[in-house]
Amino acid sequence: MGLDNHTVVTHFILLGIPNTDGFQTILFFTFFIFYFFTLLGNLLIFSAIVADSCLHTPMYFFLCNLAVLDVGISSISIPKLLANLWAQNRTISLGGCMAQLFFYHFLASTESLLYTVMAFDRYVAICHPLRYLLIMNWRVCSLLAAGTWFCSSFHATILASLTFTLPYCGSNVVDYFFCDIFPVAELACADTYVLETVTFINIGVVPMTCFVLILASYVRIMYSVLRMSSGEGRRKAVSTCSSHLVVVTMFFGPCALVYTQPQLSKVLVTPVDIFGNLVTPMLNPLIYTLRNKEVKAALRKLRGAERPER
Repeated sequence: MGLDNHTVVTHFILLGIPNTDGFQTILFFTFFIFYFFTLLGNLLIFSAIVADSCLHTPMYFFLCNLAVLDVGISSISIPKLLANLWAQNRTISLGGCMAQLFFYHFLASTESLLYTVMAFDRYVAICHPLRYLLIMNWRVCSLLAAGTWFCSSFHATILASLTFTLPYCGSNVVDYFFCDIFPVAELACADTYVLETVTFINIGVVPMTCFVLILASYVRIMYSVLRMSSGEGRRKAVSTCSSHLVVVTMFFGPCALVYTQPQLSKVLVTPVDIFGNLVTPMLNPLIYTLRNKEVKAALRKLRGAERPER
């Protein structure tokens, strides 16, 4: 059948979270609270680091980037999901759908690369402490951070272009709570083999490479820690790396489940994506501050709890 016999899609309808009839109000307030604390926590971390000159170091520079990413990732899908739950506003324009897909993969890819850069930073700090400031100077840190954003924009542009150059001329009902590649591509009126292949390479191989590089960094870090003669040095090294390891696990775990197994039951896929879009960005500030005296002190200064001595 020719495309002329179809209606060209100009908007999509997001079905939202499946099997939640009757729970919309509870889910709305639950997600709203999570989203509020995600914004609050990450904005506080960002503000504290920017305001306190003692935290103007490579590690906290990358943590600032992470805070911005967490705010962005949660803001891509959650506000629309809240509108869906509260007002049953399920319609999203074609441009809005494209923006969701592009920025989701742009920010998620940037976060994946940033975790790799942060692992390298920890590797240099622990394995080459005397040369740390020489290696991780501000020029290098800026280039590494800018590189993560630039490479990810290229990555997201490819995925979004391949997805939306496909013809959409039939159903416009997206069986998901936001516009992602797999649920949107199911509606295309053409073969999606090229898109699926490129998606597997970009979303499967690239994060896996990042994970392997992070793992290699920590193998080398563990070797250096075991060789330390000072117990205090070991504890400090472990404390420095433990937060990063926790957030890496929370980030790559959901990614592996969703994108390496696209045929998983929707009952599992949706909670996993919600965890990655909402829970992880909310927990990251807590994980990085619970045992971090420097950030706690900066937060106290930010709210005026500490007064300068006269």
